[in-house]
Amino acid sequence: MDHERWMGEALALADEAAGAGEVPVGCVIVRGEQIVGRGRNRREEDRSALAHAEILAIREACTFLKDWRLSDCGLYVTLEPCPMCAGAILNARLKWVCYGARDEKTGSCGSVLNLFEENYGYRPALYGGVLEEDCLARLRDFFRDLRRQ
Repeated sequence: MDHERWMGEALALADEAAGAGEVPVGCVIVRGEQIVGRGRNRREEDRSALAHAEILAIREACTFLKDWRLSDCGLYVTLEPCPMCAGAILNARLKWVCYGARDEKTGSCGSVLNLFEENYGYRPALYGGVLEEDCLARLRDFFRDLRRQ
């Protein structure tokens, strides 16, 4: 698994989100050597609490693969998933999750709690801290610039 390669793709989507005035979070879902789903934060644009990068990427992957089960896919996201997204990951049966930056406020893959360790009957593999500094830098820059406005 080339975690840095795919996290780079997620970072490009995070940059798109920042360019649109959104918190810079990007996500890709990979099966083999192919991206099957992409998402970036769109909460402000869509005026929806559900428009997280992971949710949008899962929806696109399910549509592309014509299946709700993504058990042969991995998810790469620039920020540790929140409880809603961790729940969607469990429901989609993703094989692994790779995230960049920890989220000390809502992170549900170990920062606040780890939903993947609960007794849901399914546990994706978890990889944290991939290109963490690059992911953190985008978040720091975004919020620094927001405070200056």
